[in-house]
Amino acid sequence: MNSTVDTKVPRFDPETFGSEIRIARIGTGSVGGKAVGLCQIRDEILPRFDGAEFEGVTVDVPLAVVVATDVFNEFVERNRLWDLALSDEPDTEKAHGFQRGELPEEIREKLRALLGLMVNPLAIRPSSYLEDIQKRAFAGIYTSKMIPNTEERAETRYRRLAGALKLAWASTFFEGAMVSRRASGIELDAEKMAVIIQEVTGERHDGRFYPTISAVARSYNHYPVPGNEREDGVVTLALGLGKSITDGDHVWSYSPHRATAPPPFKSTGDLLKYTQNSFWAINVGDPPPADPLRETACLVRQGIKDAEADGTLRFLASTYDAASDRLRSGIGEPGPRALTFAPLLEARGLPFTPVVEKLLEISCNVVNGEAEVEFAAILDRENGMPMHLAFLQLRPMLTPGERSPVEDGDLDDASIVVASDNCLGHGSRDDLTDVVYLRPQYFDRGQTRMMASELDAVNRGLVEEGRHGIFIGLGRWGTTDDRFGVPVKWGQISAARVIVEATMPDAPTNLSHGTHFFHRLLSNQVLYMSVEHDGRGRIDYDWLDGQESVWESRNVRHVRVESPFEVRIDCATRRGLIRHGEE
Repeated sequence: MNSTVDTKVPRFDPETFGSEIRIARIGTGSVGGKAVGLCQIRDEILPRFDGAEFEGVTVDVPLAVVVATDVFNEFVERNRLWDLALSDEPDTEKAHGFQRGELPEEIREKLRALLGLMVNPLAIRPSSYLEDIQKRAFAGIYTSKMIPNTEERAETRYRRLAGALKLAWASTFFEGAMVSRRASGIELDAEKMAVIIQEVTGERHDGRFYPTISAVARSYNHYPVPGNEREDGVVTLALGLGKSITDGDHVWSYSPHRATAPPPFKSTGDLLKYTQNSFWAINVGDPPPADPLRETACLVRQGIKDAEADGTLRFLASTYDAASDRLRSGIGEPGPRALTFAPLLEARGLPFTPVVEKLLEISCNVVNGEAEVEFAAILDRENGMPMHLAFLQLRPMLTPGERSPVEDGDLDDASIVVASDNCLGHGSRDDLTDVVYLRPQYFDRGQTRMMASELDAVNRGLVEEGRHGIFIGLGRWGTTDDRFGVPVKWGQISAARVIVEATMPDAPTNLSHGTHFFHRLLSNQVLYMSVEHDGRGRIDYDWLDGQESVWESRNVRHVRVESPFEVRIDCATRRGLIRHGEE
């Protein structure tokens, strides 16, 4: 337990919360990793940010109450949920069991009190105890939920909040989380879950509530495009809620040192196709049906035309001019819109990027290393200013260490199973004998969910045996769009220690900066290799097909060899290889 930080979070008191206190806690246990980050923002980052340097810009941490881990423990014990929690029952059964549990009267009273003080929609986000004490990310394996908090009846608002809190607790024991802990050698009952209840930053538009911009900024860029340096960092932007970023949807990424550089698309057509075309918002119109088990029950997904009608595209979009086959910054003329954020990034009077750079610089000093931060921003609809930034999250980042050199000629060796000149990570491995790969000759985009299920089954077998392996896929791992890869969650391939993506001709090849999936990849120090269909890299499927299988289906094949593979990735050149050990 991070007792130093926990004692800095005052007890929730309705008399002082919101006026004097912006972050409070219910309970006496640990507040978890995400809440620790919020406290660092409040105590160490914002006091160093000179608002006078950026006139018209305000930065704060939204109101938040943390339900500490002792409340979680008491709830599980009081309702005798441990046997169910640690069982092999489906996630839905566990979720229903937690929903049936009763909260102590004292906790019910405090939840009702905070609902009287928080007027915006609410985000209910798990704050992992293990994420704090182990300094490792567990982003994306637990369930968060957003609720409108706008119903007229106080009891209805309370029931939605209580249901979201119980869902977050239940997700501690969902299959993906359990498999991830098992694959990391962590006891299944070691996790203790705190939960953050936080106001969402945004504005109301015709029954929808969302921020103008959500952003994830990293001081170190693991995936730089040509012309950018890793040390320059990267900022990822999305219209609306940050779910578009964390889910790996099509969003916009740029280097803060080259904010107006041409985007890395081969054509204007590709840019129009692979930029954001929908956004997430909270439904604050007609109350949606109660569904305490579904994460997106209170969310709506809207098109870009809806955002233009709301008046939120003015500083975010460019317009396609068919006559010149070019994009023009702004939406002053009719035509297809593309979310390039050009008006925001080009305007000298809108200091969005300088503010983010300053906050990122301070964050790196606070964590004594590279940092990742999350923001939500509201821009004035007419002038862009004033601008309000809500600082939502802070995480330290892992960065490459000692090099494992891979020379250009090494990629041509006959014993190479995988060769790539677009890799992520650093170092080498010589302890892997298992390869799980998708069979390209049978790849069918309509079967990707079945592939995810089969990969999950193979992964569980590896985890149970205490083995790790190399996973080779087609398209994006962890995508939410079935057209562009296999929609696995991290827990379904948690035994992977090397991940390979083979790109497809009609799918985007750029990675999804800031997604939970890739954050898990980085925090677990998984080596990553991309093999582009039109590049120099290659995968020797003939050699893999010639190995005896442990298990196979039409879509997925699992092979095991006697001699470990040699895996090397050179962080400086981005070259990497996997070599088999046969003579």
